[in-house]
Amino acid sequence: MDYDDDAPPDLVEAREVITEEEKPVKVPISIVTGYLGAGKTTLLNYILTAQHGKKIAVIMNEFGDSLDIEKSLTVNKDGESVEEWMEVGNGCICCSVKDTGVNAIESLMERKGKFDYILLETTGLADPGNLAPLFWMDDGLGSTIYLDGIVTLVDAKNILRSLDDPAGKVEGHEESDEHGHGPVMTTAHVQISHADVIVINKSDLVSEEELQAVQDRIRSINGLAKIHITKQSVVPQLEGFLLDLHAYDRVEELDKASRGHSHLDKTISTLSVPLPALTSSQVEKLDAWLRSVLWENVLPGHENVAGTPAFEVHRLKGRLVLEDGSEKMIQGVREIFEIFDSPDSSESQAAGKLVLIGRHLVDFDFPTSLSQTLGLAQSI
Repeated sequence: MDYDDDAPPDLVEAREVITEEEKPVKVPISIVTGYLGAGKTTLLNYILTAQHGKKIAVIMNEFGDSLDIEKSLTVNKDGESVEEWMEVGNGCICCSVKDTGVNAIESLMERKGKFDYILLETTGLADPGNLAPLFWMDDGLGSTIYLDGIVTLVDAKNILRSLDDPAGKVEGHEESDEHGHGPVMTTAHVQISHADVIVINKSDLVSEEELQAVQDRIRSINGLAKIHITKQSVVPQLEGFLLDLHAYDRVEELDKASRGHSHLDKTISTLSVPLPALTSSQVEKLDAWLRSVLWENVLPGHENVAGTPAFEVHRLKGRLVLEDGSEKMIQGVREIFEIFDSPDSSESQAAGKLVLIGRHLVDFDFPTSLSQTLGLAQSI
C-alpha cells in the first residue's frame, strides 16, 4: 500500500517535468572584464540596484570595500567558504566565487534557483580567452548555462597608455619579434581582442579628438565588437549592451569588419577575408584549414619561416554561403571552433566572409592560403 501511495506521484511528477521542459532553458552568462579603474564595479553596482525587472546573478571575484551596496540582508557562507551571497532588493543576487568553473556556477544556481542572466566579473588582469571556452559548450554536454558574450570595459583616459605599457604584458608573450624588440601584447590587448561588446567609459574625461583616437585604436584591434560610449558606466539599457548579446550564435556584425588589415595597432589586428559560394566539399576543406590554423598554428602552404613570429588567433567568426543556397556560421575562440547551420537563412547573403582577430596576422598571407586550400581559380 505504501508503494502504491508513493510511486505514482513520483512518476507523474517526472512526466510533468519532461512535458514542461522538453527543451531545457539555458541561462546566458556574460563575462565582464576590464582593467582596475575601468568602471566594472560602478556598472555592476547599477545592475544590482536598478529597478530593471530582471533576476540577475552577478558573480564577483570578491566583495571589495568599493562595492557600495547596503548589506542589509545576511551574507551567507557555507561550511567550505567557497562562496558568499548577498541578496539585494531588486531581485538580483551578488556572490563571490573562488572557483569560476562551470560546475561551481551551476551548483550555485541549483541552490539559489533559476536566474534570467548571469554576469561573471573577472579580475583586472584576467585573460577572457582562458574563461570563454569553459562556458562555450556543446548542447550535448548538458550544461544549464551558455556563453552569451564577453563585455570589456576600458577607461577612455588611460586605455591607450595601457595598450603601450610593457608592464602589462601577458605572461608567456614577452617576445615581440625575433630580436625581442617592438610592441608587446598586453592584457588590455587580449581583453579587447576577445570582446563582443566594448564599453568605453569615462568619456567625459577626454576631448573629442582623444575619444576618437581611442575608438580608432580599438576598432583596429577588434573590428567586430559593438562599441558603446558611457560616462560613469551608465548604459541606456541592459539588453543588447550587457545582456541578450547572442555573440556565439549570430554573426550579423561581420559586415562591420572591413576587408584586409588595419595597421593602427602593431600587436593585434582584425583580418577580413571574403568568400565566394562554396560546395560542401569546400566546406570540409575549410574545416581542415581551420584545424591546421587553430590547432597546429600552421598556415597551410605558408609554413612558418625561421625568424618569423608565430601567429595567434584569438577570435574567429564567419558566414559561409553554399552553392545550394544554404548558409553556415563559424564561431571560434582560441583553438575551439564550430561550423553549424545558420539558424536564420531568410535573408540569404550573396557571399560569405571569414573574420579573424589575433596577433601577427599581418605577417602571413591568410587569403592566399585559404584560396589555395579551397581550390579557387583566383586569390580571394
